[in-house]
Amino acid sequence: MKAIQDSLEDISYLLRIPQRKPYGTMEGNVKKALKIAMDEKESILNSVPADFRKKGSELYASLIDGKGGLQTLLECIKDKDPDKVSLGLSSSLDTVAQMELLQAPGLSFFLPQQYLKYPRLTGRGLVEFAIERGDGSTFSPESGGEPRKTATIQVVLDGYSAPLTAGNFAKLVVDGAYNGVKLNCVNQAIISDSGLSKNIGYSVPLEMMPSGQFEPLYKTTLSVQDGELPVLPLSVYGAVAMAHSDASEEYSSPYQFFFYLYDKRSAGLGGLSFDEGQFSVFGYTTVGREILPEIKTGDVIRSAKLVEGQDRLVLPDEN
Repeated sequence: MKAIQDSLEDISYLLRIPQRKPYGTMEGNVKKALKIAMDEKESILNSVPADFRKKGSELYASLIDGKGGLQTLLECIKDKDPDKVSLGLSSSLDTVAQMELLQAPGLSFFLPQQYLKYPRLTGRGLVEFAIERGDGSTFSPESGGEPRKTATIQVVLDGYSAPLTAGNFAKLVVDGAYNGVKLNCVNQAIISDSGLSKNIGYSVPLEMMPSGQFEPLYKTTLSVQDGELPVLPLSVYGAVAMAHSDASEEYSSPYQFFFYLYDKRSAGLGGLSFDEGQFSVFGYTTVGREILPEIKTGDVIRSAKLVEGQDRLVLPDEN
């Protein structure tokens, strides 16, 4: 599913090319995703626990032939309509995200004893943000619709690779900590207001799962120059990460997070962000990525809800 997701996410970058869109390359990406999905059907469905197998089969069928599936996305690309392609892509990625949520519940490693005092997410979760303009204006309309006063953004949390960071964030969402929080636009990022109560959230140690490893590293950055790459890269448009703690870069902020607006044209070696391996990435925007560039300083998170994954959120024993 990750390979399918990667192939589709490349299309997001191609859609942002201001000149003539490379629809042939986009078509190749979708065909690649389709081939993986069809060749690996058995392993994809077998990775879904038995209790969710029926739901997994329905999602798989939707991904292949559904209204918002890969075949439909191919037709949108053949029509060479970027708006249709964007909507079709969002729908396909949403189905991929839902399938990933069903796969392999629980962690495949034991957390160090000293970190059991933090909340943790033992799998994937889904957070839905409702964003409103701070100045009373509207967001661009969905296809064929009216301009929106409220835009929806969905983020998949990856507790498999960042259980502590995702767990702390999920608990903050459940506690309503982000409701009413303002957003600020800085270079290549949309960051949440730092003016929240200092008594909320946990200052989680910097957490990164290096590619090829089976458990996260803590309190250490990765050296991209030496070939160290995280399983959850920052170099993806719409990556969601925690800011650094004010006290130490070995820790993440207890509550301040940001959406990363990755721009390959401003990237460094190998097309990677200059900040790759420096922040705890814990999720990705799957729905509403087209809204991210429209967000302005002063816009507000009207609400943030954990719509999937509350059963995977483990809270520390307070005793």
